[in-house]
Amino acid sequence: MYIIRWMRVRWSAAALLIALAFASACRSPFAREYEYEEQLYLSVTGQARVTIDASLVSLVALRGLSIDTSPSTRLDREQLRGWYEQGGCHVTRIGQPWYRHGRRFVQIQLTVDDVRTLGACPPLAWSRYALDPSGERELSYVQLVGASAGTDPGPVNWDGSELVAFKLHLPSKITFHNVHSLADNATGQIERGNILTWEQHLADRRAGTPVEIRATIERESILYRTLWLFGASFFAAVVLLLVIIWWVRVKGKGMMASRDQKPPASLMS
Repeated sequence: MYIIRWMRVRWSAAALLIALAFASACRSPFAREYEYEEQLYLSVTGQARVTIDASLVSLVALRGLSIDTSPSTRLDREQLRGWYEQGGCHVTRIGQPWYRHGRRFVQIQLTVDDVRTLGACPPLAWSRYALDPSGERELSYVQLVGASAGTDPGPVNWDGSELVAFKLHLPSKITFHNVHSLADNATGQIERGNILTWEQHLADRRAGTPVEIRATIERESILYRTLWLFGASFFAAVVLLLVIIWWVRVKGKGMMASRDQKPPASLMS
């Protein structure tokens, strides 16, 4: 009985810890909901991948997209694709729409060979992008987000708490960023060391309040450094293994030689 009671206490404690962790995650600033979110994944070579998660009404209000936002209307994903592919952006995926707070959301993923050309795509033309050398070992990234389209999306059940976010996923060590020096109308976050987030209220974004994004990174990517360290470790392990094999063979030969040099038993007697 004592063992059963002890196990029950352990399971109850584990369940409590899981519940607390879940509640903490739900309260985490990194689990926030955004009405419009741009995530830019940058490489040290300048290539970029962008993921946009946004409600259809926010695409109308912020970017001037002419599309039927009625929940009962089937989303024309080819229209979305054509709109984003103007200016040289390559759309890799448009996901199935989903609903949140009665509004329909969609995800668009696209890529470009040079992050500085992103502004040529109409949906991203509210930003100016720059990636330039900063000294011999660093790169400086700058993104200036300007005015929105200012389109009236019609009646929407927004309550004023909606947020817009610009997330920057960086490929190497960050040596400078301006997340903590934003204006009062925007806030910033740092996630897992290499993800920077600039937030703004939807009302401020609709009003065109600018967002200035700045970060300086090392030219050597974390992936390259990780692969180099892995390769060096693997090489060291192989060398160590070869040394052990050589030592065992030499030791074995020495033991065999010493055994062969022993006098016969008849001579020893």
